[in-house]
Amino acid sequence: MPIPLKTRAFWAVYHRLEWAPVMQQPADKVRAASNLRRRMLRLPGMSPITGGRARGVAVEDSSFALVDGTVLPLRIYRPEAAPAAPRPVVVNFHGGGWVSGDPRQSEWWASSVAAQAGVVVVSVDYRLAPEHPFPTPAEDCYATTEWVVAHADEVGVDATRLAVMGDSAGGNLAAVVSLMARDRGGPAIALQVLIYPSTDISREYPSEHENATAPILQLADHRNVPGLYLSGERRDPADPYVSPLCAADHSGLPRALVQTAEFDLLRDQGIAYADALGAAGVEVEQTTYAGAVHGYISLPGVVPAAGPALAEAVRAIRSALRP
Repeated sequence: MPIPLKTRAFWAVYHRLEWAPVMQQPADKVRAASNLRRRMLRLPGMSPITGGRARGVAVEDSSFALVDGTVLPLRIYRPEAAPAAPRPVVVNFHGGGWVSGDPRQSEWWASSVAAQAGVVVVSVDYRLAPEHPFPTPAEDCYATTEWVVAHADEVGVDATRLAVMGDSAGGNLAAVVSLMARDRGGPAIALQVLIYPSTDISREYPSEHENATAPILQLADHRNVPGLYLSGERRDPADPYVSPLCAADHSGLPRALVQTAEFDLLRDQGIAYADALGAAGVEVEQTTYAGAVHGYISLPGVVPAAGPALAEAVRAIRSALRP
């Protein structure tokens, strides 16, 4: 099916307003462009597009300190109804090409997952490249997952029922955290929810050229971001903690839900990762949403596929984290 008219209309307007696309900027201009995008998406008139917080969900801003003293902010979404027992927990990682974004950009999705799946969602504001290149964002996300498990009583969750979730670069980080947990004997993750994830920046895929000028994420963004993320000493794009599809072994990883969008240059990466997980014996569901574009969980008002995608994610989380 074609891209829906309201999606195309939104992109036609937004594309003209965003005169400095964040992921196409040189390193010294990324942060200013990112801050401008953040302000634009928080304008009052944007709420019908980006969605609002789900009803019946309380939001708490918190933080925790890493061993080196770095403080990472957390945004916690918790159903208001008193539970009979501690709720399962989903640790969420936002998208933004590892260089931009924050937990608020997926407020509709995270709060809706909390409300409909009956879980606590913990979103971390991990440090961003290029100021903090790989492996810092990945290590921040893994440390957050470990911290939530170690402080389950403080957070008020049942850490034996744990999932990780993320979209785009956040989907990459959720997959990487799952790899790290397996490799390091870390937290037992029951489910990884990977939404239009980046899984391999070491190779090209047909969807990159098929959707080179599709809305939201374009080929110019995709080609510039690796240089920003891998600007430190560790520059191997085939490192499995950069490109999880390049891992030598995908066995023993958590059950997975992988969602992709028809008009997204990352589509084929997500499908390839689901195939690799399945080939390794991992239980995996993979859905490509027709007519959808990259970023749909942050744009539920203009991308109709966001609703069915949410329903699918909620079903997977409830199934994986039930007592």
